Amino acid sequence: MNRNPVLDPTLQEILQVIKPTRADWDTRISVIDQLRSTVQSVEGLRGATVQPFGSFVSNLFTRWGDLDISVDLFSGSSILFTGKKHKQTLLGMLLRALRASGAWYRLQFVIHARVPILKIVSGHQRISCDISIDNLEGLLKSRFLFWISEIDGRFRDLVLLVKEWAKAHDINNPKNGTFNSYSLSLLVIFHLQTCVPAILPPLGEIYPRSAVDDLKGVRKTAEESIAQLSAANIARFKSGASRSVNRSSLSELLVSFFAKFSDINLKARELGVCPFNGRWENISNNTRWLPKTYSLFVEDPFEQPENAARSVSRKNLDRIAEVFEMTSRRLASDCNRDSIVVALTLPQISQSLCRTTSVHNHHGNGNAHNLRGHQSRPWSQQNNIQNPPYWPAPARSRPPQQNWSQHNTWYPQRQQTPIQGQTTQAQSQQKSQYKNGVRPVRTTSSAGSSQNQGHIGKPSGQVNGVRPAAPISQSQRGQMWRPRPS
Repeated sequence: MNRNPVLDPTLQEILQVIKPTRADWDTRISVIDQLRSTVQSVEGLRGATVQPFGSFVSNLFTRWGDLDISVDLFSGSSILFTGKKHKQTLLGMLLRALRASGAWYRLQFVIHARVPILKIVSGHQRISCDISIDNLEGLLKSRFLFWISEIDGRFRDLVLLVKEWAKAHDINNPKNGTFNSYSLSLLVIFHLQTCVPAILPPLGEIYPRSAVDDLKGVRKTAEESIAQLSAANIARFKSGASRSVNRSSLSELLVSFFAKFSDINLKARELGVCPFNGRWENISNNTRWLPKTYSLFVEDPFEQPENAARSVSRKNLDRIAEVFEMTSRRLASDCNRDSIVVALTLPQISQSLCRTTSVHNHHGNGNAHNLRGHQSRPWSQQNNIQNPPYWPAPARSRPPQQNWSQHNTWYPQRQQTPIQGQTTQAQSQQKSQYKNGVRPVRTTSSAGSSQNQGHIGKPSGQVNGVRPAAPISQSQRGQMWRPRPS
């Protein structure tokens, strides 16, 4: 167990700086709006919707995180396969429209990637975006990560800290042979599955097969089925009376995370990381992974047997293990605050935090300051309400069989405790802002239209879902999204 009394408060300071504020959410919403306008100007993409996914939807992005965008084509009520060549053609058309608009820069067409993407940066907001076509798999995985984060809040904090640490040590760049952010999130999941006692269950207990394989047939039906079964299983895990509760602090979990993977280069020769089963798996005994062609196996639990860490090279794996081991030793020692900050953050953040030491001592508080010199408190604490205007408010009581329609944009909730019964001007304006600033408008009236499709069901015990048509009472709030057996 970690005994350094400085570590936990220092981690909270770092989190205060890197967690997104209301302004960071609003900035990304405006980028999505800009993209939506450009997409609608392309003849071959008329009627398509612009759907964010990735860390923005899973609520695992930092203040400087990128945006992953899927341009979803209208396909009625069925899930249709869009060929790679057709995706390349559509992205080429979009590239010309983005270039002609003059509002984007660093445009790059990664045409021969496994999933063809456009990489762009918004000229005004300076937000990097990766745009793909019909990326239902990415959207599905993002929702699963959000559900998992609601099982235990320490998961989100660990992911944010680990991603920041990986960037600081240049091991969060798949183009250079290191981790992508998704594989880092899976490593955190695996760590919380293999703690004693376990904090997260094997993901096979949440969804018992490869979820991507079940994205077929009628989209609404498939999505509702996945949501309902996941909700019931998460509720079952959380309500387990015999389950031992792990009360480790965030610092203890972070130190043990680095220690667990400090010899990952040696383990990877024979073992793979399997979040689906929640244990190390022998590669030679796992027929899904053969033949072994990768330096490191981190199986994608939602798209088996895909390897989420396929980009990691053998040379970089040794360097990654060294970084794990070095960080483990430093955090396990009696290091001071500034040393911890330097070990876990990028230079611009560590320099900013180290400069605030004297300010904290003078004012007698521990609030971190962001890079602009302002306090980076959660927006809900500053304003005494739960959500920024673009985040959906609690939904009406309804069955959990909802879907995450491609024609509706959904954004995750903050995890602060709601202020019961309190209404503010920002919340009263939320409906119009969400409608005008976020939700795509569809003019058709087919069976798969946005008017006829809902949002994905919230798993166990969640009280926040999609935007309601009218405010709800405090008594209604406590009865929403109760898990039901599938």
